Amino acid sequence: MTSPNGLVCFTNCLVPQEDGSLVEQDVWFDERRGTILDAQKTFFSRRERPGRTVDLRGNILSPGFIDIQLNGAYNFDFSVYDSDESYREGMKMVAERIIETGVTSLLPTLITQDKALYPKILSLLQPFSTQKSATLLGWHAEGPFINHAKRGAHAPPFLLSAPEGTKTFEDIYGERNLAESEDWLMGSGGNAGVRMITAAPEIDGVMNAIGELTKKGVVFSIGHSAASSEVATSAVRYGAGLITHLFNAMPQLHHRDPSIIGLLGASPHLSSPLSPLPPYPPRKSPTGTPPSALSPTVYTDILHSSEAFDSTITPPLSPFNFASPTSPAQSMSGIITPLKINSRSELHLDKGQVADMAFMRPFYGLIVDGIHSHPNSVRVSYFPDLHSLPAWLTPRNSWRILPILRDVFSSRMVSRFLSQFIPRRLQVYAAQKILDPNLRDGVYEWRDGQRFVKEGYKLYLEGTNTLAGSVVTMDACVRNFSRFTGCSLGEAIKCATFNPAKSVPSYPLNE
Repeated sequence: MTSPNGLVCFTNCLVPQEDGSLVEQDVWFDERRGTILDAQKTFFSRRERPGRTVDLRGNILSPGFIDIQLNGAYNFDFSVYDSDESYREGMKMVAERIIETGVTSLLPTLITQDKALYPKILSLLQPFSTQKSATLLGWHAEGPFINHAKRGAHAPPFLLSAPEGTKTFEDIYGERNLAESEDWLMGSGGNAGVRMITAAPEIDGVMNAIGELTKKGVVFSIGHSAASSEVATSAVRYGAGLITHLFNAMPQLHHRDPSIIGLLGASPHLSSPLSPLPPYPPRKSPTGTPPSALSPTVYTDILHSSEAFDSTITPPLSPFNFASPTSPAQSMSGIITPLKINSRSELHLDKGQVADMAFMRPFYGLIVDGIHSHPNSVRVSYFPDLHSLPAWLTPRNSWRILPILRDVFSSRMVSRFLSQFIPRRLQVYAAQKILDPNLRDGVYEWRDGQRFVKEGYKLYLEGTNTLAGSVVTMDACVRNFSRFTGCSLGEAIKCATFNPAKSVPSYPLNE
């Protein structure tokens, strides 16, 4: 049902704000242009009121959720290729059905593949949308530059190192598939599809590539990694802006070397120019041994263990040189990474304030299904820094969150609604391999001749307890996040809308 004059008023609703609060107010919307209007200015300039009013009865009118790690949905797997036609049909089907979960924008995520398949699949995973679908924003490459010991469900034979740095990434993904930041910001991505790469910075050559990739506009995320605290910190200094599925596929928190998780509480002391401590060099292995050549004894029982509990088995880290953490960062490609100008020294007199960091702590994602991360862990991740809220969540039905009324607006209107109304570091996302709210428990065919077992929200590889994903939907994860942390629904919504939009900076916020 459309409005006679194109103006719609949503009334009696709660509207999320940038600070995570919910404000009761009316929202005027121009459904012809797909824009949110200033009610007062519109009334006085157009001398008319909305021709249609929708009473939301006290419910939340939320921006559409943004999922930046979705491996597949509704029995379609973004990592499985049969033909161009069937793949395009699968993309379209997922984009049109996923909006029932509140997701209006997403990054299809491709896990580690045979390198011969990347050119075929990635040429298809370009930005895409229809009038009735969510928007595919490009693609997220999760692998193959990841750590063997933290591979999870990724196929070991396809894991790679990057001996030539950025050139290796271009050779595997295809140079034309790597985005240029100017193209995204100008809304002319062309054939470029990559928006985000998950890789392990300790793998040979990966650290060398971070600066150049981020310069191109690609978001680099640390994941499936056994990086030490020093290596993880260096990766952030060189441009890594995200952590993929926090707690999973990474070393668990240890007080002497908190590793990747420790970035949540990164100390100003370690990045202060006044720090008396010498720089901490990363651990080095004597040779740049590729993952395929590592001794198999290193990985005893990894195949049959959960990636959440395999932190005691860590292979040697690859050698590389890096700039001192206490000096301006210079990437291996020669690109100088500008650091934040310190305005508050390490030893200061400003009560209630924290000394400035030489780098911005990264966004981090959580799969909030109650399986991948315990509710206590989710809460711990939320409270170290309330200004570093999770960047993406993986959230079903108690409070009725209205993530844009389905069947009321086209996807383009939804995108514009989101871009104007998006309410900063924790994120909630849905790293589902085969998301389908209606999928029954049982054993199902998967990829590479493997099968997965579904039990409730949980997916794991048959014959193991290795987690292969979750079938929880994004809206359920938003509610879970609010329940697990005790935060408000408005703050949880921010983690599935505003934060992921900020963590992928080339997202068209002003479209």
